[in-house]
Amino acid sequence: MKLIKFKEKKKYNYKRKVFIKDLVLKMSIGIHSFEKKKKQRVRFNIEITLNQNLINNNELSNIVNYESVIKNVSNIVKRKHYQLLENLADEIFLKLFRDKKISKIKIGLEKLDIIRNTSSVGIEIEKSRSNEH
Repeated sequence: MKLIKFKEKKKYNYKRKVFIKDLVLKMSIGIHSFEKKKKQRVRFNIEITLNQNLINNNELSNIVNYESVIKNVSNIVKRKHYQLLENLADEIFLKLFRDKKISKIKIGLEKLDIIRNTSSVGIEIEKSRSNEH
């Protein structure tokens, strides 16, 4: 009797991320009166983790386009004055999480010109969908 061996299918666990590094936009942000009068530079670093359960190939419809992310962020910063970086981050989270392919977002926001003797000050916030681990 001849035995036939079946080739084992290889399965891989991996995460796919989209990132935007060092995007600098001028915007109206801050709690001080002088910050409300003049736009300042803010650096954006965004890392987006995709839900691999919703992505099964490399087709264009299954990606998160970083150009679209940049356009969305640019539109958000033009909309209004933000008192806090945290408020701005929340607006970005709300917009980006509309895309069901996104499972986690990490945002770093830095004011570049506000505190003397520093290159920047800012925050970093990470949010995940509640049904993700």
